[in-house]
Amino acid sequence: MTTATRPDARSGLRGPDKFAARRRELATATLVTLAELGYARTSLREIAQNSAFSHGVLHYYFRDKLDLVAEAVRIFEDMCVTRYDEAVATSTTAEQLRHEFSTMFVATLRSDSALHRLWYDLRNQTRYEASLRDEVSEIESRRTDMIWKVVSRYCELRGEPARVSRHLVYLTLDGIFQQGLDRLLDGSDPELTHARALLDEAFDAI
Repeated sequence: MTTATRPDARSGLRGPDKFAARRRELATATLVTLAELGYARTSLREIAQNSAFSHGVLHYYFRDKLDLVAEAVRIFEDMCVTRYDEAVATSTTAEQLRHEFSTMFVATLRSDSALHRLWYDLRNQTRYEASLRDEVSEIESRRTDMIWKVVSRYCELRGEPARVSRHLVYLTLDGIFQQGLDRLLDGSDPELTHARALLDEAFDAI
């Protein structure tokens, strides 16, 4: 048994639970490498060369790079979907919630840009890889719920109903987020000034 497989022996898990736990451990450990390399430039062998795990170990737990990337993005999204919960729970005015949300919106673009890029890479692949569509659809649904939780609370604090649907809200804010990410990465808007302005415009329209 290699060093990379030892945590399973100590975990006390059995069968499918043990296998799933190991997949999650490996995907978490390779998440940064995946984000740095990006979808198009990765293979299980390249990921192994840039991580502490052998190609054989990765290939045993993941059928291909799509399987590994999907698991890694799912783990990242598990953290993301609760990002704004505290702001929703603690904000006492609509303006406070709007400010907190906007601050975190821009902050995660900066701090997790490589990981967000990986998500959009994966989402784009659903046009070619039917096997990924269910996973990506599930993540999209959770992201939609996350954004709607903020917007519905914002409207509640304003004492007015939302003027747009939950799906239109998500598509609008996701579009701002993706364009902001692209402009941050290509250096055309390093301060995310355009993204901030569009976010303010979107909230005014809501």
